[in-house]
Amino acid sequence: MTTADVIIVGGGIAGITAGACLARDLSVLVLEGESRIGYHATGRSAAILIRNYGNATLRALNLASAPFLEAPEHVSDASLLSPRGEMLVAGEEELADLTAYVEGSTGMEILTGRQAQELVPILRAEAIVKAAIEWDAQDIDVDRMLSGYARLLRRRGGVVETDVTVREIRRESGHWTVTSDRGTYSSAIVINAAGAWAGVIGQMAGATEVPLAPLRRSAAILPAPEAHDISRWPLFAPATEAWYAKPEAGKLLVSPADEDPVEPHDAWADDMVLAEGLDRFERAVDYTVTRVETSWAGLRTFAPDRSPVVGMDPAADGFFWLAGQGGYGVQTAPALSTLTSELILGGPTSLATGVVDALSPGRFS
Repeated sequence: MTTADVIIVGGGIAGITAGACLARDLSVLVLEGESRIGYHATGRSAAILIRNYGNATLRALNLASAPFLEAPEHVSDASLLSPRGEMLVAGEEELADLTAYVEGSTGMEILTGRQAQELVPILRAEAIVKAAIEWDAQDIDVDRMLSGYARLLRRRGGVVETDVTVREIRRESGHWTVTSDRGTYSSAIVINAAGAWAGVIGQMAGATEVPLAPLRRSAAILPAPEAHDISRWPLFAPATEAWYAKPEAGKLLVSPADEDPVEPHDAWADDMVLAEGLDRFERAVDYTVTRVETSWAGLRTFAPDRSPVVGMDPAADGFFWLAGQGGYGVQTAPALSTLTSELILGGPTSLATGVVDALSPGRFS
């Protein structure tokens, strides 16, 4: 039997960042079901830090994560961020959605339709009544972030095992026993960072029933519009989030912003959903989609209130939730990994008490 102070189930950005933080003080073992870390949601993320994205709890996490992403000590020698911007546009029927988004936001500038088109020339300016832009939204280098945290985890003595499918989790004599197809493991604490499978892992452990829902999100890479330098375009989307688009390695990434409930699985894009989303996109721009170069899908997992679930389970001693990050997992990982370490080690938390309480799995007990 392999033993550790902490077993983390899930080797995505949540599990690897939490493991790297905890490995300073505890022995850490990460169990990942796929052949490599970051295979599912992490590797399929649009990867942008939008400080005003999400509810009040998520905005607090975005704010707390930003300094580390800018200066990622021990993870990278250079910032993980690069300029992008995020612009929402609204026609007459979408003004209420734009107003709701801007309320409570910081650092956003209101634009006219003409100004929005100057930033993204393929937009149909006549259909835009108003727009808003967050200039400080920035692309995140997810590959460098994940690999940097993984190196830090191993440098601190942490271990990552891949191709491990967890079959059973049970509590015995004050310790957790995790049984897999590769062997048996024991620890005082189990961290559930299993992404779309977090609900399944919670049920295995007899933990509090947390209503997590995996939702499919699709994306496609299109050729860049001819005669346009798109490298400086912001991410742009309607205020209703019926689709979004952003430059990606010289191409144009477009997502239908779908949120279809599915069972946990290795997701792929649904052709009809993708076609409908691309049609919505085409109706807003002067650009015809003639070719989809590649497409994919990932699962974004949400609790009903759309806030992550982070903290010790009230019904299962030593079982820690690090789940429900939805579409915010990469940009909130620095803050949530720090909080995970603080809660497990019993120190003071760097986040406000109200934020910590809003994340607690106890809200479902």
